[in-house]
Amino acid sequence: MSSNAGIAPNANRLLWAGFMAILAAGVGFSVRGGILGQWSHQFGFTMTELGTITGGGLTGFGVVIILTSLFADKIGYGKLMIAAFLLHFVSAVLTLATPAFFASGGKEAAYWCLFSAMFIFAIGNGVCEAVVNPLTATLFPSNKTHYLNILHAGWPAGLVIGGLASTFMSAKTDASGAVIAAAVDWKIQMSLFLIPVVLYGVMLIGQKFPKSEVESAGVTIGEMVKSVIAPLFFVLIVLHALVGYVELGTDSWIAKITGNIMASPANGLKLMVYTSLLMFALRFVAGPIVHRISPLGLLFVSGILGCIGLTLLGNATSIAMCVVAATVYACGKTFLWPTMLAVTSERFPKGGAVAIGLIGGVGMLSAGLLGGPAIGYKQDYFATKQLEVKAPETYGRYSVAEPKGFLFLPKIKGLDGAKVGVLEDKGKELANVGAALAKDGKQDKNHDALATWWESSKSSVEADIQPVKDATLEGSRMALKVTAAVPAIMAVLYLLLILYFKATGGYKALQVTGEQIAGGVQGPGEG
Repeated sequence: MSSNAGIAPNANRLLWAGFMAILAAGVGFSVRGGILGQWSHQFGFTMTELGTITGGGLTGFGVVIILTSLFADKIGYGKLMIAAFLLHFVSAVLTLATPAFFASGGKEAAYWCLFSAMFIFAIGNGVCEAVVNPLTATLFPSNKTHYLNILHAGWPAGLVIGGLASTFMSAKTDASGAVIAAAVDWKIQMSLFLIPVVLYGVMLIGQKFPKSEVESAGVTIGEMVKSVIAPLFFVLIVLHALVGYVELGTDSWIAKITGNIMASPANGLKLMVYTSLLMFALRFVAGPIVHRISPLGLLFVSGILGCIGLTLLGNATSIAMCVVAATVYACGKTFLWPTMLAVTSERFPKGGAVAIGLIGGVGMLSAGLLGGPAIGYKQDYFATKQLEVKAPETYGRYSVAEPKGFLFLPKIKGLDGAKVGVLEDKGKELANVGAALAKDGKQDKNHDALATWWESSKSSVEADIQPVKDATLEGSRMALKVTAAVPAIMAVLYLLLILYFKATGGYKALQVTGEQIAGGVQGPGEG
């Protein structure tokens, strides 16, 4: 069998169906990143709260990958993909119902509605991921790194499609930054991910799935679990947790943060589309790169580039600098996720879907529980610290009532997204909503409370607007600079692994049967 051949006659169709399933997740993720501003303004969320909501869209992802991986072979890949389709649909319905929850229960109800919807959406994505990763490793056992990178090119492809849609549907501003055309309703944008969901469902109709490597070899679930109880696997778990934090955690915010840096939400979305296109193209050439520098060498270089890119992005002061920095960052993060899956599958072949599922699940859990919320908290923290010092009266007007923290970090009173939104357009949208409610003879307590606050605050708008903008920008920059430490740590760990394998005979891919390795000697505690 050549390195480019699959073991099943429908290998390519199944590969591209998996590609489309991951693309669907990318579309949903990208669109959500583009509408965070609308959620913040409509429901009054802080950056920390938005980070926790987007984190919910990754936490469920991780939990389900781990659980589903244990039983994927017994349940059946086809049944699992049907379940994923239904979960995606339920998530869409719940998301679209958020305004009704907000009207009846206020900000708290809207928060839990969106968090739950994102969690269910993530469960659907997790079921897909638990199927397509081990399936691709089974279909192309001789070239796992290459084909797993192709499979996961669906992620940046989804980001591109969702990002382009969000760009065309985002608010339009003039040279001064004032809004001249409102964004397309976020509910319309969020529905777009259902299109690729239907497509991957159609592609899987009537398809027969091959047995996995471990199933063909008669490896039991107990043996799969036992095979990953090794020091090296623990190191890979830690590394992939860092990958999830820096890649998906940052991706949750990157469009909004770069939009702040470039003073244009639309430009932030365009930059995300550009970097996603770059990732999409690069993932198709992972195979030739790995043949030259090995999977761990590729991961080491990726960690270094990720650190440099985030540092440059945090210091960028112009659109051109943002583009250069984002290019470096994109090159750094491109190969991390799929290459980590490939390394896990190659070094722990008896772990099968369990090994890949644990690695992928931990990465998603890290992104959801740590990456998204922590990066949101960092923005709140540095923004409020600046505003408290430079404009304490402004901070008093625009901060939320109740302080919130993150894990062991101190509680802070972040900026109220709804109030900041009113400040940015000087109350125009607030007045439009009020007029529409009055015309229909309706009353909204949330709107009334915001309108009452604005009446007492609008006289200070000229004194407030610049300090709030400066503080928000400071929060965005500092969040990226601090996050740059994560890929730096990853690079050090990858270098240590390279040195370890060099001292023990070199990195080689192991085989499922016995203790054989394709051309090398097995390391302790593996196989």
